[in-house]
Amino acid sequence: MKLLRLLSLCLLLLAGSLSLQASSTSPTSYVDLVNPLVGTQSTFDLSLGNTYPVISRPWGMNSWTPQTGKMGDGWQYSYQATKLRGLKQTHQPSPWINDYGQFSLLPMTGKAPVFNEEKRASWFSHKAEEARPYSYEVYLADYDTRVRMAPSERAAVFEVEFSRMARPEERWIVVDAFDSGSEIQQLDRYTIAGISRKNSGGVPKGFANYFIVRFTDPIQRLVREERKGKDGRHALVAVNLADEKVSSPTTFYVASSFISREQAELNLKEVASRSYQQVRAEGKAEWEKQLSRIAVTDSPDRMSTFYSCLYRSLLFPRRFYEINGKGEVVHYSPYNGQILPGYLYTDTGYWDTFRALMPLIHLVYPEEGAKMAEGMMNAYRESGFFPEWASPGHRDCMVGNNSASVIADAFVKGLGRIDPKELTTALLHGANNEHPSIRSTGRLGYKYYNKLGYVPSDAGINEHAARSLEYAYDDWCILQTLQKAGASADQQQLYAERAMNYRKLYDPSIGWMRGRRQDGSFQSPFSIFKWGDAFTEGNSLHYSWSVFHDVQGLIDLMGGDKAFTRKLDSIFTLPPIFDDSYYGFVIHEIREMQIMDMGNYAHGNQPIQHMIYLYDYAGEPAKTQYWVREVMRRLYSDRPDGYCGDEDNGQTSAWYVFSALGFYPVTPALGQYAIGTPYFREVRLSMPEGKSFVIRASDPSVPYIQSAQLNGKAWEKTYIDYETLRRGGSMTFTLGAKATSWGTHACARPYSFSRAKK
Repeated sequence: MKLLRLLSLCLLLLAGSLSLQASSTSPTSYVDLVNPLVGTQSTFDLSLGNTYPVISRPWGMNSWTPQTGKMGDGWQYSYQATKLRGLKQTHQPSPWINDYGQFSLLPMTGKAPVFNEEKRASWFSHKAEEARPYSYEVYLADYDTRVRMAPSERAAVFEVEFSRMARPEERWIVVDAFDSGSEIQQLDRYTIAGISRKNSGGVPKGFANYFIVRFTDPIQRLVREERKGKDGRHALVAVNLADEKVSSPTTFYVASSFISREQAELNLKEVASRSYQQVRAEGKAEWEKQLSRIAVTDSPDRMSTFYSCLYRSLLFPRRFYEINGKGEVVHYSPYNGQILPGYLYTDTGYWDTFRALMPLIHLVYPEEGAKMAEGMMNAYRESGFFPEWASPGHRDCMVGNNSASVIADAFVKGLGRIDPKELTTALLHGANNEHPSIRSTGRLGYKYYNKLGYVPSDAGINEHAARSLEYAYDDWCILQTLQKAGASADQQQLYAERAMNYRKLYDPSIGWMRGRRQDGSFQSPFSIFKWGDAFTEGNSLHYSWSVFHDVQGLIDLMGGDKAFTRKLDSIFTLPPIFDDSYYGFVIHEIREMQIMDMGNYAHGNQPIQHMIYLYDYAGEPAKTQYWVREVMRRLYSDRPDGYCGDEDNGQTSAWYVFSALGFYPVTPALGQYAIGTPYFREVRLSMPEGKSFVIRASDPSVPYIQSAQLNGKAWEKTYIDYETLRRGGSMTFTLGAKATSWGTHACARPYSFSRAKK
């Protein structure tokens, strides 16, 4: 009897232990694993993300952030800062691009309001700050005041607990519409309205952000200050509500619109008459819904970095459309200044995000990707070109014609209501024209490229070799569209030939890509270690791998599998040698490569991020498995220094998300993913129509694939297809501590254009 009792007790203890284990590996909230402060410990000289805490809904039109930087400073929130100047509405995709549609609010106490942003700033501490994707709370120490904020898609609710030591008439809310021609007026006893025109470019004449602030208590006093701003009037007001209910928080609502003040009032309905807790709960539920599309089972500490990266992957490109009084989707066009029907998205640089971020959206969030594709078509109709870097309209930044990759990837996957004939016309126009004023939109140097097969080094066009390599890949993307659209054989043949233009930049005498002159000779003097000049924020060691569509062709150029893998190996074994003479100083991208102790591998910038997966194409997938895990382990975390360079609109985060799943889109617009190694014990991808794809790993603490099974059958290929994932099913990996021969057979390799043509 005692033995039975003892056995029962042991079983109860075991059950309790298993229950505890289950709770530790199955968190009730994915979103609360997210740290919005990841990457905020950055400076101009060294980027560890160059992020700010984006408090928003997924892809929200308006975002909010605590503002530590001065008005107009691209580094609008720095983890190292000790004072807050306000809570700011923001649309900033990057500190290098800066912001638009911006204004700020700051509760404060005192006999009179303080408008000067330096003097009004309050000390704060991260110990008294709570940043969530769906809410932000902070204690303003100088005012003994607590502020809480929760956004909807286009609006936000604020809740303020003023100091009990401050009399009602000493409690203020300062609204700063920023300089550059701003306005603020009182509409009634409860409402003020303003206009912010401060922007950093990419807007037509007449651009404005119209905002509304509505208080739940009547305005007793309004103090106004107007200054001469940088580019026009700078309007600020301070509102005193003089509420006698000292013990209750002050609540107010904010919304804005790019269309009109009346539309801003419509947008205010998203939060009006709702409590902070209600809006906060709705925001949390929305984030939970989106993040749970990729449901990970593992320990919370391993999951926190993953979900912080997935959160960053769901912020940009942001929705730039609104819902009018008739319930119709409309948008202000930053391309021509008109109010037009349909979707529009903005705040993304496709030079960065064509690589992994947009393929991630197209795979896991296809309904959002469909609207983004339709928005791209609207941008073409309104400006004559697809955007390459949009914020909110065309911006002159980076190189390439990589919108072709993004729209082709959506089109071949059947996303969005896209007319094939119109898409073909749009792609061909972009590939054979230069934008009249924006050098990075269309194809700068296209006449040279179409004639010679490359943009020459002596034509006065910067970063010519990088442009040429990306144009060749973009031509392959256009070919995929032409094939699906049923274009003529002559058109298809032309772009098939242009897709091979990358070969013209390969110099066999040095074994790397190199710029060429108009006469066909190679650029000289030339150094493979020189950043810039022929390349974009990188050197030949980084850009020589930019043959996304034909890795086998690149292997052939470099002398076969062994020679190719030796070159891949050399990127890690070389010391971090660099030549910064093109810039005249060490740009932050160089410094980030130098200090990471990974040789010349520069994961902090995008051109080389796919390189690790190229071992799959040369019969050595174990090296892909090793280096993927090393980069994930060493260069990412959930801390404020959690990136190794610019996060860049979700691209660097999407690399991590894909790599944690165990595969990566080396060739966007293909519908195939090169296999790396899974990071988690189990991942469930929720697909449309209720289907799911489950990825399991036997021991994710080790990287090497011993064997794999797809839907219960042995799988030896080093790739998996888009349609396989979308249909649902499972893939199981047995992992070990030692490399094996798995995936080394020649027929196991992913797609290459050269091989596909044979």
